[in-house]
Amino acid sequence: MSAKATVPVGSTERWTDRKRYLWLIGLVVPSLVFLAIGLHAATGWGVWLWLGPIVILIVVPVLDLVAGLDRSNPPDEVIEQLENDRYYRWITYAFLPIQYAGFAAALWLIMRGDLSAVDSVGLAITVGCVGGIGINTAHELGHKKESHERWLSKIALAQSFYGHFYIEHNRGHHVRVATPEDPASSRVGESFYRFWPRTVAGSLRSAWRLERKRYARRDRHPYRIGNDVLNAWLMSAVLWAAMIAWLGIGVLPYLLIQAVIGFSLLEVVNYMEHYGMLRQQRGVPGRRRYERVDPSHSWNSNNIATNVLLYHLQRHSDHHANPTRRYQTLRDFAESPVLPTGYAGMIVLALVPPLWRRVMDPRVVEHFDGDISRANIRPSKRAKILARYAHAARPEAPDEDPEDDPVPEAATEEVATEARATGRPGEVAGGGMCPGCGYVYDERTGDPREGFPAGTPWSAIPDSWCCPDCGVREKIDFVAPGTARV
Repeated sequence: MSAKATVPVGSTERWTDRKRYLWLIGLVVPSLVFLAIGLHAATGWGVWLWLGPIVILIVVPVLDLVAGLDRSNPPDEVIEQLENDRYYRWITYAFLPIQYAGFAAALWLIMRGDLSAVDSVGLAITVGCVGGIGINTAHELGHKKESHERWLSKIALAQSFYGHFYIEHNRGHHVRVATPEDPASSRVGESFYRFWPRTVAGSLRSAWRLERKRYARRDRHPYRIGNDVLNAWLMSAVLWAAMIAWLGIGVLPYLLIQAVIGFSLLEVVNYMEHYGMLRQQRGVPGRRRYERVDPSHSWNSNNIATNVLLYHLQRHSDHHANPTRRYQTLRDFAESPVLPTGYAGMIVLALVPPLWRRVMDPRVVEHFDGDISRANIRPSKRAKILARYAHAARPEAPDEDPEDDPVPEAATEEVATEARATGRPGEVAGGGMCPGCGYVYDERTGDPREGFPAGTPWSAIPDSWCCPDCGVREKIDFVAPGTARV
């Protein structure tokens, strides 16, 4: 299978998206529940009700090996056209009704059908697998600026009772990715089984703190329906209550099983996406700041089978650099570290920690040019890991000169002062524009949702505030509205 574009360099007239119709394969995933039920009815074999884990852990990894890689990128000239082609977004919209139809049908069969306990658990796990990949659909929709897509994201999350992901991922993970402060960035020496409780609990705490902080800027308590953690959980509570009212309290254990499987599938993907990656701190003492996210801070994969199933999620580097970019336009970067196979196969490795370490730890060392001290390492294992790879280590290099800081505006107080005095990035008259995604803060209208009422001057916005749309650029990065995006 090949997805290479048919475009001559410098021309877009003949370019076609060879994956245009392959993206429809993503709708096979929510259909797995119906396929499992149908095959079970036709054969009487209970194994078919376990189709979800069979497909994810066996079928897709094999397809990744057979189908091969796709490193083709759309030409820059067609990016805007692709972004505006509504065909692609309707594919993500179509996922949701199939997802919830399967959810209802499966739980009805579990409670009203003549299934054994093992078969019922298998079907609940298959439902959870669909819900977990539904979180990926929520991920794609939740990053978009259109309000209806953000609400659809919360709906997709309701099945797994993981609605706080909408806040934590966009406003937490994207800001802190590849740092020790991020609960969703795994560390060298940390197995998935240690990572799971840390990220589940840490992400929940972070989401609540983000919303509490947002309401505190308006001098309000966070216990309001507008709190995106609470209203997302309310959707789940209503959905689960409706299922219990319809099918009885006996359905609750199966609701719990499918939810845990769903968000665990999300977290195992989080585990592999940034394993060991660490953004270095730049600047002088007292003004240090993590370098901006770039393609070297995410593990990528170009295995086409998983990519068409997960809306290019494996092109994770471009996603972190441009979070609002739609899946069909995400690009591959030569400098991105590459996983040995697709996400589905890597899930299998992550479930077996010794095998994971054997495969991935040397790749982390190689990524950091033999100096694993520059990686994100589990604190309690740091000395042991440094000793293990001491033969590959090189002497620590001194901090880079602030002149080489990829975000020099934050490197020194002198630079920040100059920016405020001259109207350069960070302090601009009347407001500012995010140079990455184009979000504009206008002092006249403010941003009430962020806690800044109309008339709030740009100078009153905290320096730590990040763009609410992309979560990548901080206030100091903002430029004058109308400036070209970069």
